[in-house]
Amino acid sequence: MTTQTTGRAPTRPRASARDWAGLSVLALALLLLAVDATVLDLAVPAISADLAPTTPQLLWIIDVYSFVLAGLLVVMGNLGDRIGRRKLLLIGAAGFGVASVLAAWAMTPEMLIAARVLQGVAGATLMPATLGLIRSMFLDPRQRTVAIAVWSAMAGGGAAAGPLLGGWLLEHYWWGSVFLVNLPVMLVLLGLGPVLVPESRDPRPGRFDLPSAALSMLALVPLVYAVKEFAAHGPSLGLAAIGALGVFAGVWFVRRQRGLAQPMLDLALFAVPKFRTAVVTNLLAVFALAGVLFFGSQYLQLVLGRSPMQAGLLLLPGLLASMIASLAAAWLVRRIRPGAVLGGALTTAALGAALFGWLGPDASVSTTPFVLGFLFVGAGVGVALTVSSDLVVSSAPVERAGAAAAVSETAYETGIALGVAVLGSVVMAIFRNGLDLTDVPGDQTGAATESLGSATAFARELPEAAGNAFLVSVHEAFVSGIHFAAIGTMSILLLAAAVAFRLRSARG
Repeated sequence: MTTQTTGRAPTRPRASARDWAGLSVLALALLLLAVDATVLDLAVPAISADLAPTTPQLLWIIDVYSFVLAGLLVVMGNLGDRIGRRKLLLIGAAGFGVASVLAAWAMTPEMLIAARVLQGVAGATLMPATLGLIRSMFLDPRQRTVAIAVWSAMAGGGAAAGPLLGGWLLEHYWWGSVFLVNLPVMLVLLGLGPVLVPESRDPRPGRFDLPSAALSMLALVPLVYAVKEFAAHGPSLGLAAIGALGVFAGVWFVRRQRGLAQPMLDLALFAVPKFRTAVVTNLLAVFALAGVLFFGSQYLQLVLGRSPMQAGLLLLPGLLASMIASLAAAWLVRRIRPGAVLGGALTTAALGAALFGWLGPDASVSTTPFVLGFLFVGAGVGVALTVSSDLVVSSAPVERAGAAAAVSETAYETGIALGVAVLGSVVMAIFRNGLDLTDVPGDQTGAATESLGSATAFARELPEAAGNAFLVSVHEAFVSGIHFAAIGTMSILLLAAAVAFRLRSARG
């Protein structure tokens, strides 16, 4: 990087050509994770048919990756600040590739869940390392905003490529092939990373506090687990105890950070309005997107009868809108204050969620509202993620870039986990309560109501008249669940938009 000067005062160092080339390598790491996320959503019906997981197992297959990743992000962000963010990035890429191979050849639901746990551990090294490296490579605020926009757009691009690639793979190969798409990207990243990405670390990192690392995991994982299980099965004493453990660990973690000269998480950052607002809007925006992708892919395939490839094509406009909107965000924040951009983006996403209220079991009248609704959700979330990520990393000093990025990514991954768990569980609760079980034998009720996939398969085993009647009930009940989830999502996004509009501070 070189420092340029004007006639009056020096400007921030400008990024070099190597830095911009290095950004493409960092974007590959995010592509690795984004493709994997949306590919797996489309593979849910195929996994259900082959491994026959229960509904809790299926939800664990989808979201255990996010639970583990959310619990480790703060730890890994701090570790990257100490040992080197590039080093951590390369270690994580290699580990993610190995975990993907194990997931591809999983033979039981338990084995697939274990492989997803390993992916979560590896993914926790990738996310804060990429954003932390961008903070250290792009010191000029305008260039950094553009770099983060490219980084966010790659997430949208990967999410857009995932359904198409995944749909093609699922129509030609077994479901495990969707995990193997990670390997070529991982190999390119490992080859180019040491050449194009400069190493960066905190020159005075201090001591790595193991008790803080343990407390951060003990706080996040039990809390997210308790929320997931409460949404799926209702309250219980066991869940209350697990949730209380998470709250206790969280309080202890906060108190410990306040007493450390060099805390793992700088709590002073949360006193900055733009940092606090950015973290919250990041979580809620991803919450909406993850939930829509989870129930949307099942709706397209099992209710409207689309093939995996056709479902991918219907998801494509919204995912492309997310990518384009991410890039447009860099232009918007130069002309409009960030709070207004965030609020407008979240309002747009809320409008998209509202359109899901027009969905029904008939493909002829439901395809257009689904595509338009997901288009607005994708565009709104794309802008919100770029702006919120930029606000988070610009609030922290460069030497603490990894730790600040870890906070942003913790919100991101927690939003994914909660979106799948809460919205997915709401849809399934309404679905089960709305089924017409008149023609279902009492000893087969469990199989008929386990999931949308199992209910669809069960309908095919009934006599034609009874099977058709039950299938109509299945489709209508699932659509009712989507309507309830859409109302909840719209309300949450509008509340977040109101908070964002109040943010008055400019970019830092």
